[in-house]
Amino acid sequence: MFAQIWDETGGERGDPLHVCVLAHSMADVQDDVEQELIWDQRALVAADLLTDARLAQAGVPISAAGLYPSLHLSLAECYRKLGDLDHARGYLQRAQAGIGALGDDQYGQLIKDGLDRLAQQLTSR
Repeated sequence: MFAQIWDETGGERGDPLHVCVLAHSMADVQDDVEQELIWDQRALVAADLLTDARLAQAGVPISAAGLYPSLHLSLAECYRKLGDLDHARGYLQRAQAGIGALGDDQYGQLIKDGLDRLAQQLTSR
C-alpha cells in the first residue's frame, strides 16, 4: 500500500512532507536493513526541505526541527545493524543534539527512550 501511495504522490519529486512521512514509514516496514537505510535517507533529504509553516498548514503539531531526532535515530539504528558503528554514533549524536526540539509528550519520550537504548547498545560495543 505504501508503494502505491508513494507512486501516486510523485515519489521523491512529490511534496516534501509526503516524501518525508512516507519514506520514513516505508523504512519501518523493510525486512532488509540496507533498504530501510535508503528509505530513511530519502526521508532525511525531504525533511531538509520542510518548513514550520508547511507542517502547520498540514496540521502537524511539531516543528521541522522536531522531525530530526527521530530520523537521525532511525539512521543510527540502521548503521548499528549494519555494523557501521562510527556512522551509528554520528547519527546518534545528531539526534541527541536536536532533542530540545521535541515536546514533553509521548512522542518526545518515545524518541528519548529510543536514544537512550541505542546509546547503551553503542557504548557496550
